[in-house]
Amino acid sequence: MTCSIISGAVNHPSRIHYNENKRPRIADTEYDYLFNTGRGKVVWYEPEKQGVWEIAKATDGSLVVRLAEGVGENLGPAVEAAEPASDAYGVFALEAHLRDYLAKNLPKLPSHDGALVLYRTDDRDGVEFQTDVGPIDILATGNGDFYVFELKLARGPDSALGQILRYMGWVKKHLAGENNVFGVIVASDISEKLRYAATQVPHVRLMEYELKVDLHAVSLDT
Repeated sequence: MTCSIISGAVNHPSRIHYNENKRPRIADTEYDYLFNTGRGKVVWYEPEKQGVWEIAKATDGSLVVRLAEGVGENLGPAVEAAEPASDAYGVFALEAHLRDYLAKNLPKLPSHDGALVLYRTDDRDGVEFQTDVGPIDILATGNGDFYVFELKLARGPDSALGQILRYMGWVKKHLAGENNVFGVIVASDISEKLRYAATQVPHVRLMEYELKVDLHAVSLDT
């Protein structure tokens, strides 16, 4: 159900991870029927009320979800999809923003050789990968092994360990076979309880993220 909501919401930035949304197009097909109003709530998509949205190519070649420019009542410049920000969420306004960034920039893990790539099936990639025990934030592979990423926007609670072990067990049984399955918990702050707990689980890694912004002055002549 979660996959259908994300894929069908014309303004959800993560919809580009589904096969029907992997090319530039105006959101006027059978796959475009919901509008995300924030915090996981959706309504039926009505272009005359919410504007005409599109999946477009950004200057770097990646796909973005945005309000289409010069279509119907959309008279202003195109605006990329964005969710309402909240101080409680710290650096990343929503978990989807962090997830999509990491999916495009999978980290190199200490003591693990080689680059990671998103796991892919015939109809979708490893972002919000649905399983019988819940959706995996990011599922990646490398050198034949599987990597389950569990993302927390702020502080990583020790309960995250049980959650990621559940996903790892599912991947081991249904996908990995004889290959290894590793878990990676990512948060802006890893709690001390979680650090202690993770010392007893050798296939789980803990990682903290930081966001750095550098500002420089510009003028008409630069």
